[in-house]
Amino acid sequence: MQKITPFLWFDTNAEEAVNFYISLFKNSKILRVIRNGSEGPGPEGSVLAIDFSINGQEFAALNGGPTFTFTEAVSFMVNCETQEEIDNMWEKLSEGGQKSQCGWLKDKFGLSWQVTPPILLKMISDPDPVKSQRVMNAMMKMEKLIIKDLEDAYNG
Repeated sequence: MQKITPFLWFDTNAEEAVNFYISLFKNSKILRVIRNGSEGPGPEGSVLAIDFSINGQEFAALNGGPTFTFTEAVSFMVNCETQEEIDNMWEKLSEGGQKSQCGWLKDKFGLSWQVTPPILLKMISDPDPVKSQRVMNAMMKMEKLIIKDLEDAYNG
């Protein structure tokens, strides 16, 4: 069992969200489904909570009602090695949601994601402030991140 598990609060669509997420990522699966009993907060037999994993990272999802919603204060970063992977994840995760800038988006459930290449962090943390600033400036103008454009900015 992992020490810390992200816990996601949904209104009534946790099962739909979990099925969507596990369809997008390799090595993902539902681990356990907990259903409401006759005394539960939802209709008897409906999903109360779901434990699932995405590529070995465990999550929990709860149908907790409309009390709480997601904000950009918490997001999940998806490291994508290639432009093809970025393009694929960007389109699938943002479908029905909202695209933002700098590789950020909200999915159709309101959960925020960052779709980014790992090389970006290397470039913006370069000890040469001119190189890192050029990359930051290029990134700030993008919605979906384009690796070639980031590399061009880095190389001047």
